[in-house]
Amino acid sequence: MRICRGCGATALRTVLDLGRVPAADYFPPANEPVGPTESAHPLAMALCAECALAQLIDDDTVTQEPRGVEPQALRDQAVDAVSRVAAVGCLRGDSVTEFGSPHGGTWLPLLRERGYAESQDGTPAAVVLDSFGIMHEPDQRAAFAARAAATAPDGVLLLQFHSLAAIVTHGQWNALRHGHFAYYSLHALTGLLADAGMSVATAWEFDLYGGTVLVAAVHGQVTPSAQAADILAAEAALGITDAGIVAGLQKSLDSQVHDLREWLHKETDDGRRVYGYSAASRAVALFSLAGVDRNLVTAVADASPAKQGRRMPGTDVPIIDPDELISAAPDLVLLTLPDLLPEVSRAMPQLDGRWVVRA
Repeated sequence: MRICRGCGATALRTVLDLGRVPAADYFPPANEPVGPTESAHPLAMALCAECALAQLIDDDTVTQEPRGVEPQALRDQAVDAVSRVAAVGCLRGDSVTEFGSPHGGTWLPLLRERGYAESQDGTPAAVVLDSFGIMHEPDQRAAFAARAAATAPDGVLLLQFHSLAAIVTHGQWNALRHGHFAYYSLHALTGLLADAGMSVATAWEFDLYGGTVLVAAVHGQVTPSAQAADILAAEAALGITDAGIVAGLQKSLDSQVHDLREWLHKETDDGRRVYGYSAASRAVALFSLAGVDRNLVTAVADASPAKQGRRMPGTDVPIIDPDELISAAPDLVLLTLPDLLPEVSRAMPQLDGRWVVRA
């Protein structure tokens, strides 16, 4: 019997099912043939009727996170976030602990610039950071308890997550991936924090990934700020705790896979060479389900040396260096992460007018 990763309840309803797809974090060598079992990992999301936590149902993959290059958009947002937190007096004390994300990136340098030192020997810190890290924890209840324990009695936990409301509103079904065990609404997060003896003091919204929320949580029970209350009200209006609403992601999956397949076939039939940019984990299932191969997407460029020389899982599409992409002079470049558009446009002006962002 499956139980909720957050509250332990058994009232889980499947809201999104991709069937069997490749592991999203393993990029095989380019010269390794696609094996018959490569696309054999179930991938589905459930919503808990008790605590409203959206979560990965099962994960039979072995985590092999290739180190990516942190996008400039993420670095810029971190600077903005820390400035906003400081402006309302939520940066307390002088010690900090960070729960990192396997995708890389850190806020520690931004705190060091403000006089903070990392807490030593497990001593609770005045500021505890977690930016997109906690979603990688299979046991969500234990993960929140660990972060609460790391926060000093009068300290603050700063926790950032990709909003489930944004995922549903924008049809971002491909946010679901192996190794990402939880997808949060502020409603669900409030309950998870309460179980750990903490509560939401305030929250901020950012445009990153179509909708990101940063929460400042403290020990004990406090009344959430007007900003946090507004987010909760917007979630209620959307119906984010309703499995039927969240299940709309299945329709988004079906239409996006169909539309990408049709578009790629049309462009290649018309003689245009399509390349891709960013071997992002969220593109793995999309490419696999759409039946993408080298006849449709010649190659995908990525700035991470750890991914270059490999291929997109479940396909024969190689991953190349961005310089190779420029040299190839493709007709069109499918951008798998829309947030990268300003950054890649500046870095590769040679490809101006060729970038394609599909919903």
